[in-house]
Amino acid sequence: MAGNDAKNQAVPTPNGGEQPAGSQFAIQRIYLKDASFESPRSPAAFQSKWSPRINFDIKTRSEKLQNDAFEVILILTVEAQLEEKAVFLVEVHQAGIFIMKDFDAAQIELLIATVCPNILFPYARESIDNFVVKGSFPALMLSPINFDMLYAQQKQKLAEQARAAGGASVAQVPTQS
Repeated sequence: MAGNDAKNQAVPTPNGGEQPAGSQFAIQRIYLKDASFESPRSPAAFQSKWSPRINFDIKTRSEKLQNDAFEVILILTVEAQLEEKAVFLVEVHQAGIFIMKDFDAAQIELLIATVCPNILFPYARESIDNFVVKGSFPALMLSPINFDMLYAQQKQKLAEQARAAGGASVAQVPTQS
């Protein structure tokens, strides 16, 4: 019964309010969609002093599957370099199917950009760490990511670009009260 309570909890909205309890957010499935590990400099890399430069990239993709179901994919790519040469490259596509019922478009966008990646990230982080360790490299525990902040920064950047593109050439349209 406790599982049903979680489905009916109020969910934050972009304007700081909450969605009525009738809306439902649920995890249908979490799965590893794709993963790869490359170690092009093995075994020579094991004989070098280990002080790599780590490059990290993060992306998300989403697709509406049917009705209220969405697939969200968190893509994490980590590359370690020694002397400007790749020592290892690991990429994980951690995916989930999420049910989002009775949310408006802005709320769904927020859920896909923040809540879903927050749910998927620990699974992706663990997969990356496992690949790196199995490749005989020191453990690589990625720090948590603030997806809410990334989403806010992306929205702000898009708004600034829209202002810059529209700037002085956009006429103000009066609204009726």
